Amino acid sequence: MTQEHLSAVLATANVQPDKDGWATLEGDRTLSLYVANQGVSLNISRIEAVRNDGGLLFARNQRGEVFVLSLQDVFAAAVEGTKSTARMAGFGVR
Repeated sequence: MTQEHLSAVLATANVQPDKDGWATLEGDRTLSLYVANQGVSLNISRIEAVRNDGGLLFARNQRGEVFVLSLQDVFAAAVEGTKSTARMAGFGVR
């Protein structure tokens, strides 16, 4: 991932870094990061905040765990929307 790619992901999520450099997603929105290095892949989901420091990407999940990744090993990101408040029963469209 390039800096331009990361900026596009953050713009899609509609977040800006705070004074400490953390870009925190609002509400129920989360981020999934897709990482690969030397043929081994890793998916990190439910990320609530990211911080870029040079070539490193720090990703914090909802449980407070922080992952430190090489920005060049991250190849994709998905921004998940807010959770729906209720599921509708049955097959009909309302």
